[in-house]
Amino acid sequence: MAIPEPEQQVTNSASASRWSGLFRTKSVEQSIRDTDEPGARLRRDLTAWDLTIFGVAVVVGAGIFTLTARTAGNVAGPSVSLAFVFAAIACGLTALCYAEFASTVPVAGSAYTFSYATFGEFAAWIIGWDLVLEFALAASVVAKGWSQYLGQIPGGITPIVHVGPVKFDWGAVLLIAVLTVLLVIGTKVSSRVSAVAVAIKLAVIALVVIVGLTYFKASNLKPFVPPSEPSDAGSGVHQSLFSFLTGAGNSTFGWYGLLAAASLVFFAFIGFDVVATTAEETKNPQRNVPRGIFGSLLIVTVLYVAVSLVLTGMVPYTDLAGEESTLATAFAIHGVDWAKNIISIGALAGLTTVVMVMFLGQTRVLFAMSRDGLLPRSLATTGRHGTPVRITVIVGVVCALLSGFVGIGALEEMVNIGTLFAFVLVAIGVLILRRTRPELPRGFRVPLVPLIPILGVLSCLWLMLNLSVETWLRFLIWMAIGLVLYFTYGARKSVLRTGVK
Repeated sequence: MAIPEPEQQVTNSASASRWSGLFRTKSVEQSIRDTDEPGARLRRDLTAWDLTIFGVAVVVGAGIFTLTARTAGNVAGPSVSLAFVFAAIACGLTALCYAEFASTVPVAGSAYTFSYATFGEFAAWIIGWDLVLEFALAASVVAKGWSQYLGQIPGGITPIVHVGPVKFDWGAVLLIAVLTVLLVIGTKVSSRVSAVAVAIKLAVIALVVIVGLTYFKASNLKPFVPPSEPSDAGSGVHQSLFSFLTGAGNSTFGWYGLLAAASLVFFAFIGFDVVATTAEETKNPQRNVPRGIFGSLLIVTVLYVAVSLVLTGMVPYTDLAGEESTLATAFAIHGVDWAKNIISIGALAGLTTVVMVMFLGQTRVLFAMSRDGLLPRSLATTGRHGTPVRITVIVGVVCALLSGFVGIGALEEMVNIGTLFAFVLVAIGVLILRRTRPELPRGFRVPLVPLIPILGVLSCLWLMLNLSVETWLRFLIWMAIGLVLYFTYGARKSVLRTGVK
């Protein structure tokens, strides 16, 4: 007796159709054909240089000005520079997987699109919803950070006004509004603005390194890995999941402190994956996307290591203890107060580009999800500048409201867990697509498969274990909301399911 084809089986019952559709994949060929759909076509303007600028723009932000000092003073000491190397290795493993996917499936949406081609529709929705969390929340959080620095520059005024019991951050809203206009005009214009801002912050970082070297003492780097000390880390839901599960990790400095620091400073690298979301807008994406990813990752790693070595060489790491320590702290100790103003200007430039590229990544993920029918398809239209105007405006309004009125606080960690979850799926997806579609042309191929993807998965899982239990609980709640939306709308309206465009 002939065995029914999968499509015939799916139509046998409504129940079978509903559940089998969860794992139906969207072919790579269909994803690429969708990029030429009239009225939903993104303009290909970006080069490898543009992508490298985007990568540096989004990664080199507040982390280099604040995170480095706090991590050195509270967790790792001078070995914070080695922690950056460890974190860069973890990012590099994942970057290889992103590069292969982006060169194989040069379509907007990044990890969402990759997951649709490998895991199926349900997993694609999960990762898309996860990326919404990562990009939108990150843009809002960083916009508030930008606003704080705005009040610290010479002649700056406080960006916070009180409307009754409500605090309104007009500085953050102003930044989001300006970036919304720029992104509507076009990604090429956005790239040029990013290039200027990147040039400013790189010049500031270079000045900091050069001036810092005049106060450098090699003796401050000893011991490079300070002796382990008891930690006052939180308990209950405030402790890391690793500590909660094993009871270990209640110490700072030492080798465990170094590994914990790698988990912390990894967050300074978050955002390089945004480069992959612009694949559909890139000239010759098979060549330029991998170059943009690796070029930006190499540049920021060198910058982070250089700054952390100079910083911990300027003063003993114990002088950097405390949550308020920044790069300017070391200069203040030496009486170089003018450095604070310079660093504030660099931070403003740095955070501007971070918000812009996170904003850009958010709109491209939503654009891809809307084009697939998982969100209203009316959103998947482009304007005369070849950009998704409707989605850009909607994201701008949401981010403005979040950054203007909501105190983000501890939700910052949710950005990190969302990113790491996406990294894990991308690494696994490379293994699956290699097996299911080995014949696909790949502009870039991950070497040493399956070793590299497996190491990427393990490194990201380790970093996730170092996030707090509270963050994991919030992440699960966010995902539960996403499941409700999928089964009430996306599962019924999916283009792949209905065939209606």
